[in-house]
Amino acid sequence: MKIISQGITNGVIEDKYGKHGSHFNAHGVPTYSLPFEILDAPVGTKSFALLLEDKDAFPVSGGFSWIHWVAANITRTNILENESQTATDFVQGLNSWISAQGGSQSKDLSSYYGGMAPPNEPHTYELHVYALDCLLDLENGFMMHEMFRQMDGHVLAQATLKGVYRN
Repeated sequence: MKIISQGITNGVIEDKYGKHGSHFNAHGVPTYSLPFEILDAPVGTKSFALLLEDKDAFPVSGGFSWIHWVAANITRTNILENESQTATDFVQGLNSWISAQGGSQSKDLSSYYGGMAPPNEPHTYELHVYALDCLLDLENGFMMHEMFRQMDGHVLAQATLKGVYRN
């Protein structure tokens, strides 16, 4: 399995998917989500789950990886840009903008893509996609650990796509 994105060129994530873009929620968080396509999913795949994280946030977040997007029950292989805000055919979990470090944004605003905003230097972002042999029993606003608990024993394949976003 492989992930590609028209929003990443030569390993660099385009400005519009983060703080240098033009789409923000009421809390000022970037919301224009990264597009991607899943290639060569294994036979038997019933759904996909995703996690977009920033491990480079560890020193500036108080000691944890920053979660920008969590979604599950994706039943197609192509997600268009900004579909986090418009899609109704998959569920989305909480991102790290809900945390005290993220300004304690509401659950409603945090249950979508919360874009890239590295405060100190360019950060590398990792989009992890998991092919699953089932749908998960999750609702919008779920927590990341709930997704991973339900995925246990159901992952057919995993792929990661990395990109750098400027500060």
